[in-house]
Amino acid sequence: MTTTMTQAIFKNFLGNSPVWYKQAIIAFLVLNPFILYLAGPTVAGWLLIFEFIFTLALALKCYPLQPGGLLAVQAIAIGLATPETVYHEVESNLEVLLLLMFMVAGIYFMQSMLLWVFTKLLVNVRSKILLSLMFSMVAAVLSAFLDALTVTAVLISVGVGFYSVYHKVASGNKSNHDHTVDDGLNDERRAELSEFRSFLRSLIMHGAVGTALGGVCTLVGEPQNLLIAEKLGWDFITFFMKMVPVSMPVLAAGLLTCVLVEKFKVFDYGTELPDSIRSILEDFDRKEDAKRDQRDNAKLGVQILVALFLVLALAFHWAAVGLIGLTVIILLTAFNGIIEEHQIGKAFEEALPFTALLVVFFVIVSVIHEQHLFSPVIDYVLAMPRDAQPGMFFIANGVLSAISDNVFVATVYINEVAAAFEKGTIDRAQFEVLAIAINTGTNLPSVATPNGQAAFLFLLTSALAPLIRLSYGKMVMMAMPYTIVLSVVGYFAVTYFL
Repeated sequence: MTTTMTQAIFKNFLGNSPVWYKQAIIAFLVLNPFILYLAGPTVAGWLLIFEFIFTLALALKCYPLQPGGLLAVQAIAIGLATPETVYHEVESNLEVLLLLMFMVAGIYFMQSMLLWVFTKLLVNVRSKILLSLMFSMVAAVLSAFLDALTVTAVLISVGVGFYSVYHKVASGNKSNHDHTVDDGLNDERRAELSEFRSFLRSLIMHGAVGTALGGVCTLVGEPQNLLIAEKLGWDFITFFMKMVPVSMPVLAAGLLTCVLVEKFKVFDYGTELPDSIRSILEDFDRKEDAKRDQRDNAKLGVQILVALFLVLALAFHWAAVGLIGLTVIILLTAFNGIIEEHQIGKAFEEALPFTALLVVFFVIVSVIHEQHLFSPVIDYVLAMPRDAQPGMFFIANGVLSAISDNVFVATVYINEVAAAFEKGTIDRAQFEVLAIAINTGTNLPSVATPNGQAAFLFLLTSALAPLIRLSYGKMVMMAMPYTIVLSVVGYFAVTYFL
């Protein structure tokens, strides 16, 4: 192969990502087989995890599907995981995949209603602290009855909608095909846009953390909650009541944190909505109301009714979440006159790349499973005194969930605890206490990084993230006060209230 051809291949490799990033990925791929040979599968497995986290951390430089996918393919090729295990992980998480494919697409067809509702909220609530608190509370309540990914899809739709309205006016561009281009904006507009991005970042992050605050409370809030409830035979009400000693103090602490970071303007919070942009949004709202005819009102009415159906269907668990999402797509398109394939196809553009990324993530999960990377931690905690176990389970779950998938961590831990209960190592009361510690430990400290929660990773890799300059590092920094408060309050609640 000629030097010219080699250079061309290198230029095409991972597209326009930085040269140093391409070199790092190549170095990982070259290094891993040697590490496996020299140090064994355990060390190679942990190294692979940190390499994959590296690709997630730089998601705005290069979408993690390609570099992470190369690492995943190599993991299977060198024997750290098998295709059968990966398929089993996909099969076990089919409900989550269906959720991504159909529920997120269903939310796409509610965009006009969501933009209408949240625009009314934004232009009528002038206090940033109150507005932030409302975003967090609404996200928490919705997550308790829906699920974090669905609510995050709502937040993404609203954020993109607000940005599109402003960018269209500021750039004088009638088209919204490229929201990231700032060309043509004068210095005043650029400064204004920077403030608006900071304003939207803070609202979106308050809402994202709110999904964790609500998701920990109920059986349908997070995927692992269903698994934990199934192991213990808890129904919706029982699950909620069992979690109250931890979930309610944490909810109160989380909302207080929201108020404090806004009041003291720390961790990139506290940016107010510029008056000029408020005027743009108010003008947009008036114009939309003025031109809305009976047909538009009918569409809004249909979307509101389908949204109510969505809440009821998920609250009473009428079907798997993804199937409910498919029903939402059918109802909204059928009654709003959307009958062409290309119109429907646009709804899937946001979620399917992330769905593919999640399947790649299951390869990494398979490596963790096959190499028993978490087993020493589990064995160590179960060997501790009875009173110390809940707090240590909370810490161990939290640390692992922050760097890995919280659904997988919860699955591993609840299976091990269930096995200990069946063997008679622990009694029913201790089984329940540890289940609560596992649920809260995987749901709360996992907000520390986008790796821990699928909803956070979905937000990081969404179309909204580059628009508002929400990078991996920025998410970690903005989540930090919440991480500290939720982890500390959760730990003490698990230790002293159960």
